[in-house]
Amino acid sequence: MSYYIGLDGGGTKTTCAVGDERTLLATATAGPSNIVRVGEAQVRESLHRAVRQVCAAAGITPEQVKRTCLGGSGAGRPELARVVREILAEILSSPIDVVGDMEIALQAAFDTSPGVIVIAGTGSIAYGRDQQGQTLRAGGWGFAIGDEGSAHWIGRTAVNALLRASDRSDAATQSSLAKGLFQAWKVTSLPDLARAANSIPPPDFSSLFPAVSKCPDDFAVEVLRNAGRELAEIAEVVIDRLFGHEQTGSVHVAMIGGVFRHASVVRQVFYNELHKLEPRAEILPQVVEPVEGALKMARSA
Repeated sequence: MSYYIGLDGGGTKTTCAVGDERTLLATATAGPSNIVRVGEAQVRESLHRAVRQVCAAAGITPEQVKRTCLGGSGAGRPELARVVREILAEILSSPIDVVGDMEIALQAAFDTSPGVIVIAGTGSIAYGRDQQGQTLRAGGWGFAIGDEGSAHWIGRTAVNALLRASDRSDAATQSSLAKGLFQAWKVTSLPDLARAANSIPPPDFSSLFPAVSKCPDDFAVEVLRNAGRELAEIAEVVIDRLFGHEQTGSVHVAMIGGVFRHASVVRQVFYNELHKLEPRAEILPQVVEPVEGALKMARSA
């Protein structure tokens, strides 16, 4: 029996799956493994833990794994892929492929068929493939200058919205959003929140996303609605540039990542806005799990 491992290495968590030629046997979750964000030591801890846990859950040893594929943000760059591959090789003796998170997500959603994926996790990006196998991306330029609609962008935008609301009314301090953000960052006042937001190194704005996604305040809901609009716009850019105006018929679009999974407002606005911008878009109803694509790529390799 041959066993394969697929890994989705994100900025918030690492998801690992193991299977044989046909069946998913077990999954496991560990800490973040985006090497650009968290560094080599954290990546090693997260990847080793994920692999050991998933093998134990499946009742196999790492030595029995025939091939592994990891997809991660930034991991497709050769110099970073080499480091990640070496870290995994410390506990896996079989061949290891390291690719970008876009590639495993596209594989999970469409196998080898054409389509467009929109990833909204810690960061965000749109990526597509046409009938000829040509690919194109939009967005995904990093937290400081882009990644609109991502968990990081939502957290940062929510802080900005709250502070601007406090300029107009002292009542903002007592809002549900204020209480949620205070609790997430363990602060007790708007000045403390502002100091945390402006600290160096920059804070983890994506950790505020759960508080924003559950908040009923109007300005929190508007942040989520704007996230949906931003994600629809980058999806439309990829559809327009990759498939052109002359193609008739539908273009399949898949949603990926925790923002889509945990924020129904974002999903609904994304769906409605993309249909306005690009009537050809046919959006898959379920949020796709990228780790399934990593496992498929490990098997097919």
